[in-house]
Amino acid sequence: QVQLVESGGGLVQAGGSLRLSCAASERTFSSYAMGWFRQAPGKEREFVGSIDWSGINTYYADSAKGRFTISRDNAKNTVYLQMNSLKPEDTAVYYCARRISSRWSNVDPRSYDNWGQGTQVTVSS
Repeated sequence: QVQLVESGGGLVQAGGSLRLSCAASERTFSSYAMGWFRQAPGKEREFVGSIDWSGINTYYADSAKGRFTISRDNAKNTVYLQMNSLKPEDTAVYYCARRISSRWSNVDPRSYDNWGQGTQVTVSS
């Protein structure tokens, strides 16, 4: 089973940037689409964006579009989430996961498994 480890979170002021990384333990990482989700206290886990196996095709939630960019480096078994123009409402624990099912859409958490431990992002006003 692949293991995913998120890193790069922290405390930033509104308007700032962070780059999150998600490192996978296995080379088979490159065969799967990957997703980024986030979860704020008291809220459901929310889709942020996804990237296909090749890294060519990406899809973003409306809340992320134009501010966040997902990329991947399959040679390094790593997917990234570049977050710019951060807002306080972006505050959450951010998770990456591997897409393992096409039964549900790419925005549905049920499409994914091998969730990482998450990394905290806090955006101050």
